[in-house]
Amino acid sequence: MTERQKEEFIKFANEEMAALKAEIPRLEEQVKPVAPDNAIGRISRMDTIVNQSVAETQLSKARVRLARLQEAVKRVDDEDFGLCLDCGEPIPMARLKAMPETGHCVDCAE
Repeated sequence: MTERQKEEFIKFANEEMAALKAEIPRLEEQVKPVAPDNAIGRISRMDTIVNQSVAETQLSKARVRLARLQEAVKRVDDEDFGLCLDCGEPIPMARLKAMPETGHCVDCAE
């Protein structure tokens, strides 16, 4: 991986991490339980519970994505970062951006 590609990846990862760090607190607010004495109505309470479930899933995915990006940024200076562990060929930048934890090119991953 060239220095330019590393810089591109780091820039992408930092932007993505900043967005996730802003998104996570918003999602944490959405998953807070609704007090039982809150008179919002039965249908509204059910809708809130469904929305909380969706937000919990999004929160979990955001946390995992953030951790994977942080780990990838730590590894970016490793000499084998961006190279397939099996064939040694460069992993396409689009794949690294989509799956920063990947260690295999598309062909070897299949």
